[in-house]
Amino acid sequence: MISLKQLNYALAVSQTRHFRKASQLCNVSQSALSSAISELESQLNVQIFERDNKKVLLTPLGEQILERAQQVMTQIDDIEQLAKSHTKPLSQPMSLGAIPTIGPYLLPQVLPALRSAYPDLELTIVEEQSSVLVEKVKRGELDTAVLALPFDTDGLLCFEFWQEDFFALSHKDLQPADVNSIDREQLQKSKLLLLKEGHCLTDHALDVCKIPRPKNEKTLAGTSLYTLVQMVAGKMGTTLVPEMALPFLLPHNPELRAFRLAEQGPHRRLAFIVRPNYAGLSSVELLKKLFVGQLSLNAQS
Repeated sequence: MISLKQLNYALAVSQTRHFRKASQLCNVSQSALSSAISELESQLNVQIFERDNKKVLLTPLGEQILERAQQVMTQIDDIEQLAKSHTKPLSQPMSLGAIPTIGPYLLPQVLPALRSAYPDLELTIVEEQSSVLVEKVKRGELDTAVLALPFDTDGLLCFEFWQEDFFALSHKDLQPADVNSIDREQLQKSKLLLLKEGHCLTDHALDVCKIPRPKNEKTLAGTSLYTLVQMVAGKMGTTLVPEMALPFLLPHNPELRAFRLAEQGPHRRLAFIVRPNYAGLSSVELLKKLFVGQLSLNAQS
């Protein structure tokens, strides 16, 4: 009979494409891992991996088998989570994903309150782009993740908890002193600096301003908001940032000014994403409640 251990070992090899690295990941000897996978292939009477001294490849049938194996392991995790959900709230390990344009600005506001309210929570945080987080949640590699909507989350549940607007950042020497807002026509006339392709903040900002995606690659110049801000401080152009980031960016850059974007908001919505059958939905609801409460409190102060 196929065992969960065999499936776990096979998935580790699929992930690492290396038997030694997979054995280290599973904390077993390489010989034990190899024997378990050989036994699995024998029981199924199929070859899952092609291997030689240099590389490991998945066979086409092996890829289909391991896709289903991943679904099985995800279901097992959900069963365990369901059993744990009847214990003390948020007292079990949880993995949370966040995109780079949310994590550095949201988490400092909510983690102190989260630690105070739920001291037994073992939280693991993963920062990745939206597309990566969606796939990790679907595969069960993450319990939940925080994204900015709109974004394609087909097959997942979304729990919205916050809305915010975008602001334009410019060097104070490049804008009139009496200007408090900026519209899309003014943005298009300025040298607009944006994050490189793959960051949803760029897509959201362009959509809100109804600006076509720039063909000039120099416009898509940054890999992080901090990089863009330093470029703006160097009088290289203007950029767009979420309102949540302003308290973290402006105090360290007194030469910059923030201008409200004169386009109807809210410009983006923040949400938790989870699998529909995730057994820890009640834990995500608790996170949502705490995040809303803390963000509302900070907004009033």
